[in-house]
Amino acid sequence: MESKLVIYNTLTRQKERFEPLHAPNVGMYVCGPTVYGDPHLGHARPAITFDLVFRYLKHLGYKVRYVRNITDVGHLEHDADEGEDKIAKKARLEQLEPMEIAQYYTNRYHQAMDALNVLRPSIEPHATGHIIEQQQLVQQIIDNGFAYESNGSIYFDIEAYNKKFQYGILSGRSLENIKDESRELAGIGEKKNQADFALWKKAQPEHIMRWPSPWSDGFPGWHCECTAMGRKYLGEEFDIHGGGMDLVFPHHECEIAQAQASMGHPAVKYWMHNNMLTINGQKMGKSYNNFITLEQFFTGNHPLLEKAYSPMTIRFFVLSAHYRGTVDFSNEALQAAEKGLEKLMNAISDLERVQTSAACDAETEKVVKDLRQKCYDAMNDDFATPQVLSNLFEACTVVNKLVDHKATICADCLKELKEVMHLFAFDILGLRSQESGDSSQAREEAFGKVVDMVLELRAKAKANKDWATSDQIRDELAAAGFEVKDTKDGVTWKLNK
Repeated sequence: MESKLVIYNTLTRQKERFEPLHAPNVGMYVCGPTVYGDPHLGHARPAITFDLVFRYLKHLGYKVRYVRNITDVGHLEHDADEGEDKIAKKARLEQLEPMEIAQYYTNRYHQAMDALNVLRPSIEPHATGHIIEQQQLVQQIIDNGFAYESNGSIYFDIEAYNKKFQYGILSGRSLENIKDESRELAGIGEKKNQADFALWKKAQPEHIMRWPSPWSDGFPGWHCECTAMGRKYLGEEFDIHGGGMDLVFPHHECEIAQAQASMGHPAVKYWMHNNMLTINGQKMGKSYNNFITLEQFFTGNHPLLEKAYSPMTIRFFVLSAHYRGTVDFSNEALQAAEKGLEKLMNAISDLERVQTSAACDAETEKVVKDLRQKCYDAMNDDFATPQVLSNLFEACTVVNKLVDHKATICADCLKELKEVMHLFAFDILGLRSQESGDSSQAREEAFGKVVDMVLELRAKAKANKDWATSDQIRDELAAAGFEVKDTKDGVTWKLNK
C-alpha cells in the first residue's frame, strides 16, 4: 500500500515517509515501565503517544505487532551498571519477593493504562522471562569481538566497536565526549574504559535476583532486554522503536550498538521519541518533591493539585501538544484541557439532536467536506494531534450553530460529520466520554426521554394558556442546569455542565 504518513526519525534527524520493511506487516517496539513504583505522569506520555501510533497504523490498514516490555530486573538504583536493583531494593525494604513487587506494580500500571484508554500491546514480554535470550545476545557480542569478561561480569567494548561502527550515532555524541562525560563509579576498575557498559553483571552475595550463566551467577545489564526481546518477537530488522527522549542516551544508543555488534547490521529503521513532561518548568522527580502519580491525579490527593483530574483529561492534555514538544504541567493547563475535552464531548453528543434540512448553508458544507482530509493531513504529518484537535474544534463551532438553529445541514453532511468526529476523537485519538458503554448510552437515552416528557407537559400548559405552570417548568429546568429555548421551529434544550 502507498503510505502518505511522514514521521520524524530521531536517527536521521528528519521527517521521512513511512515505508514498512514488510508491508502490510509493521513491527513496533516501545520501552515499557520499570515496575517498582506507582505509574506517574511521565509514564502516561509515552504510553499515550505510542497508543496513538498503534491506533493510527491499524486504521491505515497495517497489521501491527506492538511489543512493549516490562522491566523487572537489571535496572539499577544509581546507574545502568552500578548500585542495587530497583525492584530488589523495594522487595528488601518491604520484605517481599521481588516478583511480588513486580507483579503488584505491573497490575497498577495496567489499571492506570486502562483508565487512560491505552490499548494493550500485542505482546508484553518481561525481562525475567527472557534471560536465556539475553545470555545468547551477550555471547554473540563476545564471539564477534565487541565484549570482554572481567571478574565474572561482561562489558561492551566501546572502543573496539567504534573502530568498525559508530557509537553515538543516535544521540550525536562523539566517543571522546562520552568518555569525558562518564562518571567515576564504584567498580570502574573492572572496565577497560569507563564508558563501557555492562552486558552481564556478576551478582554480589547480597543480590537476590540472579541466574546462572557461563560467566557467573548474575543478571543481565539493563540495555540487553530490549535488544533481545525485540529481535525475538519482531525479527532481526523491524520498523519502529519508540520511547521517551530520556532513553536516547544511553539506553537506545546501547541498543543500537548491541544489535550491530551481534548481527552486523542495524535492527531498527525508524527511531521515535516523545519529549518530556515538566512540572512548573522543572523536571519531574522524587528528588524535586514534585512527583505526582496517576492515581493522585485521578483523586486530586497531592498538594500540587487543586482538584482531581479524570483520566480522559490527562489523555487530552497529552494529545493537545505534539509528541515531540515539551509539555509543562500546571493546574491551569489541565483545567484548560478539561474544558477542551468537555467542549468536544458535548459537541459530539449534541450531534444527536441536530435537525437536518434540505440543504446545507455554504459555511457548514465547506467545514464538513474539508474536515476528514484536514484531520488525515494532520495525522500524516508526524501525528500532529494539536492540529487534529483544532480541526475538531472548528467542527464543534458548526455543531453549536446547528443546535441553535443558526446554520443548516443536510442529512448526508450530518452523517459525514458524525462519522469523522467519532473516527478521530474516539477511534484514533482514543478519547471517550467520562461515562461510556451500553449502560451509559441507555441512561442518556432515558434521561433525554424524561426531559422531553417534561417539555411536552410545558407545551400542553402553554397550549392551555396556563402560563404559571409553563413558566414554573422552565424556571425549574433552568435551576437544574437546563437551557430551554423557544424557537420558531420548536423547543430546544441542552444541559449546561
